Amino acid sequence: MSGTSLDAIDAVLVRCGKDIRLLASHSHSIPSDLRAEILALCQPGENEVDRAGPAHIALGSLFADATLALLEGADVAAADIHAIGCHGQTIRHRPGKAGFTVQIGSADVLAVRTGISVVSDFRNRDMALGGQGAPLVPAFHKAMWGQHPRCAIVNIGGMANITCLDMGGIVNGFDTGPGNVLMDYWAQKRQHMPFDRDGAWATSGQVQHELLARLLDEPYFSAPPPKSTGRELFNGAWLEQHLDGQRDNDIQATLLELTATSIARALAAFSPAQVLVCGGGAHNSALMHRLQALMESVPVTTTDDAGMPADWVEAAAFAWLAWARLNGVTGNAIEVTGASRPAILGAVYLP
Repeated sequence: MSGTSLDAIDAVLVRCGKDIRLLASHSHSIPSDLRAEILALCQPGENEVDRAGPAHIALGSLFADATLALLEGADVAAADIHAIGCHGQTIRHRPGKAGFTVQIGSADVLAVRTGISVVSDFRNRDMALGGQGAPLVPAFHKAMWGQHPRCAIVNIGGMANITCLDMGGIVNGFDTGPGNVLMDYWAQKRQHMPFDRDGAWATSGQVQHELLARLLDEPYFSAPPPKSTGRELFNGAWLEQHLDGQRDNDIQATLLELTATSIARALAAFSPAQVLVCGGGAHNSALMHRLQALMESVPVTTTDDAGMPADWVEAAAFAWLAWARLNGVTGNAIEVTGASRPAILGAVYLP
């Protein structure tokens, strides 16, 4: 899994079945030139097909490097692996009527280089059934934490999404909006930092409430679920059209507040008894403190305390979805995506 932030490739070794166990993990760097090309492909541009083709092959090869490094570190042979679950890198996601989704990262290259079957293309079946094709992690969240009463799982990656669980079932779930994507963009542009570590830069500024109100006026936030989003909407151009001379650190403080507020508002209708946070945002202590303040007496902790390290939840989810494909288990949650029926997700690429 490389995710919206494209900060690294997360590779995990997972044993699935009655219990789900994380056995090993590996973080694999993405060359800066490939990352820049993929980010450029996330927006419309010239010669996209001829640019996307080489990136598709290069990323598939990099996924193979990450897989082989994971197995070497875990001292596990490729022959002992049932399948690789590979989400691929989304470069365009247009849900809705006649919608489509595009992920790159060649599953054929990955299968041939590793000698392991690959399950990929998880989103298109749900979209063919009228669904959003996202988020797809709620079925895994249910498998991991469905026994927890009124539990909300919050994944804060580039985008943020929630899964609301109760009495062993999925009540709701959707993308709430930007997670780290805008904070990372502003830190990279104005501070030349990959991200704002612990939210330190944000805490040096003051929330600009008029700016926050303009950002929250974006219709996506008030649209009812099912809904999903990505860089197609929440990107640097979207942010900068709302700015009018605020100090840089005040903008960063406002972006942190935007992420926390949009998540808290999305959770309010569910009234969870507990909130478990995963993804890179779980490491942003300022964001976690602000989310806890907005949730008041509802405990906000990370999934580290509930059986799965926060850094590896999303990668583990696609390992589980690969297991689900091979075992005939449905992988979409129609309560979340809005698809007309549950479906087995993913296409299998043999080595």
